Amino acid sequence: MNKNAKKREKASYNKFEKIKNESIKEYKVKNNEELLEFLINNVKSLSRNNIKNILKRKCIGVNGACVTQFNYQLIPGDVVLISKFPLSSFKDKKNNKLEIIYEDEDFLAINKPAGLLSISSDKEKVKTAYKYALEYVREKNKFARIYVVHRIDKETSGVLIFAKNENLKNQLQENWNDLVSKRGYYAIVDGVLDKKEDTLKNYLKMNKENLMYVTKDKKDSQFCITHYKVIKENDKYSLLDINIDSGRKNQIRVQLGNIGHFVCGDDKYGDPSDPINRLALHSYELDLINPINKKEYKFKAPMPKIFNSVFK
Repeated sequence: MNKNAKKREKASYNKFEKIKNESIKEYKVKNNEELLEFLINNVKSLSRNNIKNILKRKCIGVNGACVTQFNYQLIPGDVVLISKFPLSSFKDKKNNKLEIIYEDEDFLAINKPAGLLSISSDKEKVKTAYKYALEYVREKNKFARIYVVHRIDKETSGVLIFAKNENLKNQLQENWNDLVSKRGYYAIVDGVLDKKEDTLKNYLKMNKENLMYVTKDKKDSQFCITHYKVIKENDKYSLLDINIDSGRKNQIRVQLGNIGHFVCGDDKYGDPSDPINRLALHSYELDLINPINKKEYKFKAPMPKIFNSVFK
């Protein structure tokens, strides 16, 4: 297939996926109740028989994952999806078999691939890391649940964890900065850095386009601390080992760009080169303490091989 044909196929595929996403209606759950009861109470246009038929057709999902059990237990915060198309038809051309890096009774940790959303957005409601992780745990128990604890950017790869019970999720989110001891990233940036090791301290604020920027105005801004160390370099690029003390939106990308060394492939904040055809940012380690049993965890995802190819 020639390049133009591939482009037309991709455009057609994306257009159909957009149509399917726009066909989905969302209903937010406020109370504990079973799925059938929730649908009867909140979707007046559907009868009990209609609902059961739609369930059989696999057109109903909870938090992006298909659900066929009418007695599936919902909790506040869940999002019920009703689609005109079977949710199983929302296929990604990429292989979305998740790389599980750790699992026990409390946690599921994955090595999220670049290009996959952590959770759903307005434009993409189904193809997310959360949805694939939820399907994974439901292979063992169709009523199993997982809970979002944190997220990483769509174009960033690496460690992403989910809690397996709501109490753990709540305690982690309420005390995240106190419980997390390390957030490690690898990044390839344009250019050679004068300082081979440094700590960046900035105030960040969001503009009208939802982009973050460095500001001297402390009012309504977020203080960010990013530590970096150059571990490899050539005449074009530098590979950095990064640790962050704060977890702000796009923090690493914005702070490095502010010193003139944008993360490669980051067309959102700059116009750097793109040697590996993706954002060159990877979350390689997340260390934390389980607030319930005080157990220490070190979740790790190895550096993508393609990162090293830039320095051969």
